[in-house]
Amino acid sequence: MPRLLPIVQLGDPVLRARARDVDPSGLADPKMKELIDAMRETMREAPGVGLAAPQIGLGLRLAVIEDRPASVEGLDPETRASREREAVPFHVIVNPVLTVEDSARACFFEGCLSLAGYVAVVPRALAVRVDCLDETGAPRVIRARGWYARILQHEIDHLDGVVYVDRMETRTFMAGEDYARHWADADVEDVRRILEAERRPLVP
Repeated sequence: MPRLLPIVQLGDPVLRARARDVDPSGLADPKMKELIDAMRETMREAPGVGLAAPQIGLGLRLAVIEDRPASVEGLDPETRASREREAVPFHVIVNPVLTVEDSARACFFEGCLSLAGYVAVVPRALAVRVDCLDETGAPRVIRARGWYARILQHEIDHLDGVVYVDRMETRTFMAGEDYARHWADADVEDVRRILEAERRPLVP
């Protein structure tokens, strides 16, 4: 079984630097396959739906993505439909370039393996295109919308030194336990409205 890798947490400089391109000729190196296998198992064990190389301390434009059927099928149909969430098979993106194809924003809670234990509402574009290489070096074009588009945006942000807290609606930032206790069954728009309503001026 591939070894599990430590996931670096926010504060490590690697998470705030733009990752460098992967040399396509290096994708054939057995060590690269070992790295990808280890990233896959680390992502699954965490568990998560994506893991970018900077999250394991490597400044490379490389990420693994997988939204497993068990995770999706465990959602109620209304939640699944509102998030436009379907299972995504495991795959690798190398040197990705993201283009927004539908700039309308969807707002949902997100977490991050590099900021363990916290979540916040993050606006993301509804649909994107990603031009990248796969793990063999073959060119690939991905068109995604809904939750898959969200995952791609989150992971590619990591490759640019961006973390979801840079994009979040700050008043929705909370501990994951408190999200589960108070907000997990609430509509996101209601959560946004309620938390915004609780805003207080700094000066009376």
